[in-house]
Parts: sequence; C-alpha cells; structure tokens
Amino acid sequence: MSESYAFGQSAEQKAANYLKQNGYIVLDQNFRYRKAEIDIIAKKEEIIVCVEVKARSSSYFGAPESFVSRKKVELLVMAMDAYIQNKNISLEVRFDIITFLVQNGVWKCEYIEDAFYPF
Repeated sequence: MSESYAFGQSAEQKAANYLKQNGYIVLDQNFRYRKAEIDIIAKKEEIIVCVEVKARSSSYFGAPESFVSRKKVELLVMAMDAYIQNKNISLEVRFDIITFLVQNGVWKCEYIEDAFYPF
C-alpha cells in the first residue's frame, strides 16, 4: 500500500468518524459507479449527503477543497443519481466536502456543507 493511499484512507476514516460524532448515519463508503467514486454517503434527518473527502499535507498549492474539479462534481452527481435511483430514495440530496490539512502531525478538519450544486 502506497503512503499516499494510506493517507487518503486515514482521511476517509476520520471523515466517517467526524460525521458519526455529529449525528450522521454513514450509509456507504467508496461507492463506485462507472468512473465515479463517492467517498461517503451519509444521512442526517431527511437529507442524503454525498461527501467528498480531500486531505493535503500542505496548502502551498491551494486549499484542499480547491482540488474538487468541475469534472469531479459531474461524476459525483452522476454516481449519486444512480445511488438514489438504485436504492429508491426520495430524499433531498446535498453535496458536502470534508477537508483535512495535516501539518506537523496535527489533522485540522473543515466541514463544508452545500459545497457545490449539480450543474
């Protein structure tokens, strides 16, 4: 397992823990549909939340959330649409981002609700 893969897996686990601690129910992780992958699908109250997790060890090249491209958003929307149709879910869908910036071994978390909307 590469160091960057392990770093990403740690970030996704920390994100799932963060969501659970804040009243979310994690429904699925690493859901794949065609070329898309949703890191976490969660539910809180009557909202289904698609969560993209981004972690960086430096903000030198920009904030972690700035690495969610338009193409990535399109893929997430497509995958989320397939997920809710497959599971016959008729709840509101929200797209959030959880970021981690790790410096000197300290993980700083930021949770961005309604981070983007489908195009």
